[in-house]
Amino acid sequence: MELIILIIGALLMLIGLAGAFLPVVPGLPFSYVGLLILQFLYAPFSLTFLLVWAVIVIVVGFVLDNVIPAWATKKFGGSPYGVTGSVVGLIAGLFFPPIGFVLGPLVGAFLGELIAGNKSDKALKSALGSFVGFMAATGLKVMAAGVMAYHYFANVSI
Repeated sequence: MELIILIIGALLMLIGLAGAFLPVVPGLPFSYVGLLILQFLYAPFSLTFLLVWAVIVIVVGFVLDNVIPAWATKKFGGSPYGVTGSVVGLIAGLFFPPIGFVLGPLVGAFLGELIAGNKSDKALKSALGSFVGFMAATGLKVMAAGVMAYHYFANVSI
């Protein structure tokens, strides 16, 4: 039974890593639940460790994931259409890996800005801002999910 629970925890870590890239999957909470599963089996983590990671999951997963793309888009002169287009472009880009992961959000943000009524040069500038913000937030989520996965697999005792 213990092995099955460990496998479930490992699958949650993998889902968490995938979810760091995919906007439709809340990856960091899955990774955190994987850490909790390991804690209930072996108690390898301190309460402080678990509380710090809970804060990281909330701040990076929910707050920064929405704030960074919006801030970067506005900094580059964009609109909410650019942010929405970036997310839609990422989802469409999933069908064309690996280049779709990069070009999808950029093209989506550009098209979103064109729909908002911006001229192509302004749309490109704000699309770049949306893309930079989206990639920065994604990078933070990937790093957080990767560190949680490292702690999970480094503390598994079979």
